[in-house]
Amino acid sequence: MKINKKQIEKIKNLMLIEREPAKISNQQFLNGLLYIIENGYKWRALPKEFGNWHMIYMRFSRWTKSGTIQRIFQELQKQNLIDIKGEILCLDRTSIKVHPNASGARKTSGDQSIGRSNGD
Repeated sequence: MKINKKQIEKIKNLMLIEREPAKISNQQFLNGLLYIIENGYKWRALPKEFGNWHMIYMRFSRWTKSGTIQRIFQELQKQNLIDIKGEILCLDRTSIKVHPNASGARKTSGDQSIGRSNGD
């Protein structure tokens, strides 16, 4: 799914004004963001055609904190330009901690009897 220039013009008033000339256009940014949402990619896996993934991530972060992303997506859905449900579930190894043995770590100790030490 990609947004064209006509569609960008319809939501132009919702976008933040950058202090410096942007290296990535708002159209590139939104298309990159839609690509990540649609395909479930990591930021670093974003194709180069959308621009530098870090710049897109930083703009996404700023616009999310200010509520701009939410307003843009609401307006895009209101005008039937996109059809994306905004629910996200993300689990990674930083969310769920398990014992090293549960994650396939090498077991360095041999068999041990339960309840007795090796000294007894």
